[in-house]
Amino acid sequence: MRGFIPNALTLSNLLCGALALVACLMGMDLSLSAFLILMAAGFDFLDGMVARALGVSGELGKQLDSLADVISFGLVPGAMLFRLWMGPEFILYESLEFHPALFGFLFSAAAAYRLGKFNIDESQSHGFKGLPTPAASLFVLSIPLIQRFEPESFLAPIFETSSFYPVAMVCLSLAMLSNFPLIALKFKSLKFKENLLKYILILGSLVLVLIFHFTAIPIVLLLYLLISIADKLIDS
Repeated sequence: MRGFIPNALTLSNLLCGALALVACLMGMDLSLSAFLILMAAGFDFLDGMVARALGVSGELGKQLDSLADVISFGLVPGAMLFRLWMGPEFILYESLEFHPALFGFLFSAAAAYRLGKFNIDESQSHGFKGLPTPAASLFVLSIPLIQRFEPESFLAPIFETSSFYPVAMVCLSLAMLSNFPLIALKFKSLKFKENLLKYILILGSLVLVLIFHFTAIPIVLLLYLLISIADKLIDS
């Protein structure tokens, strides 16, 4: 029974992703899909923590986690990019004709490849190579949240242009597939000097969220990339 608890949390992640996909492709408000993916991220965070606390970490849990992440943080953000890229045309799109917005699902392919590579790369236990899939998906889901709840945001006009989405898809996919080292929020100790950049990232993110709310998500992602670059320069 103890072993089933973390797996149930992982499957809750997958179910949130499945519901988010249905909501997205049925033409419902994309902010609903975004909130469901945020819930999936919560379950994704909890499953590993609960498994370690109960001492029941195993290979099945690892495989389920990756499968759930492919749905919630790979397939759903790709579908959201498809919807956002099409804009109002989505409601009218009833034929099987090709539409460039279908390229939004290349994000999903890149995310699946990134997750598979992470599973077999033991060097990523204390850091990442390439942008983590959940971080890339957070950028995508921030778009409908900003459009829905913060239409006066300075980023909102950018999201209104369809040309933004192919650029975002390419940049996010390449970032996930790259081998550039990025820091992970894993602490070997709590010493301030050893974790200075991580503390800056955490505190800076909290301040940005308090000030900018949902608009903070893309800014935090940029901060994460800049701090990782600074970390690389310091090490070299």
